[in-house]
Amino acid sequence: MVADDGGRTPERTTGRGVGPRQTWAALPWLLRSAVVGSACLVVIVAGLYLLGKIAVLLAPLAIALAVTVFLTALLDPVQLALRRLRLPGALAALLTVLLLLGILFGAGALVWSLTAGQFDELSQELGQGLQRTRDFVTSTLPVTDQQLDRLVDQARQGLGQSSVDPVSSARTVTEVLGSTLLALVLLFFLLKDGRPMWHWTLSRMTGPNRTVTTEAGRAGWRTLGAYSRGTMLIAAIDAIGIGVALVVLRVPLAFPLALITFLGGFVPIIGATVAGAVAVLVALAAKGPVIALLVLAAVITVQQVEGNLLEPLVMKRQVRLHPAVILVAVTAGTLIAGVAGAFVSVPITAVVWRVVDTVQQHRQRRTPAPPA
Repeated sequence: MVADDGGRTPERTTGRGVGPRQTWAALPWLLRSAVVGSACLVVIVAGLYLLGKIAVLLAPLAIALAVTVFLTALLDPVQLALRRLRLPGALAALLTVLLLLGILFGAGALVWSLTAGQFDELSQELGQGLQRTRDFVTSTLPVTDQQLDRLVDQARQGLGQSSVDPVSSARTVTEVLGSTLLALVLLFFLLKDGRPMWHWTLSRMTGPNRTVTTEAGRAGWRTLGAYSRGTMLIAAIDAIGIGVALVVLRVPLAFPLALITFLGGFVPIIGATVAGAVAVLVALAAKGPVIALLVLAAVITVQQVEGNLLEPLVMKRQVRLHPAVILVAVTAGTLIAGVAGAFVSVPITAVVWRVVDTVQQHRQRRTPAPPA
């Protein structure tokens, strides 16, 4: 080797002396960003896939836990009001659960007494509405009756391929009853000992982790409570508004249609659309196209008032999600757990987003600002 001017021997530039850090630093920044982003995406997708598989395997337990947490956030102000009356925690929780059961059984008995003899009529009205829709389609669009019959037959064959299995049906009924009983028992214990459990969890943490966990937990719980109470209020307002419009227009089965609207309000966007379509079909079958158009106008008006006026007032800003996010969440929940997944997907998404946003804000407050 030849010495340089300073008397030192220059290093030999061979691949043997280049380490992983030097190789990584030599890559273009765009390639490094793509590699890191792809690795993070793979890890996130794998984690979500595993959580989804576990949730499917433990579907009754997962649904019971989701319903329990939702009901706890909804009924928490009730048990707090009872505790302010100097009632013991166990008695306040028991009275809250009994109040819930009384409301559910009372509403179910009222609905059954008013609509037990009308569901057959509802199915007939829907059938007539579908027949009128079919006549409108064949007279307006270039579609023949044979093509529609072929599509209907294919749909019926697809639905009728799966025969009813008594063992599977009994198992499903048992799982539903077990999940309901488990949800009620867990609801009692969460109302009674939920706050001591949370304080016990926080007592096991120290330092900044305890602070950020406290903030994130409070934000997530407030979001879930505001979402549950706001969704129930908005669903009730939608049902009352559309029900009054159906009564004024003298559309039959107004009460069952209002009940369908109320239940559909718990599935954002999709539920309200399906409930409105059912109401329009019944009006078309019973009163003709003019009344059906008036019912459609009433449904659109109520939903627009709810979306643009009531929702911003009832729902807080931290609860609101973009419609695209809601559609993706509802679709994913439906694919994973069916109707139950559609009900719980949006509140879970809202809570997760609020928790992540709170953690990010906490980190931004802790990070010192760069010098000017």
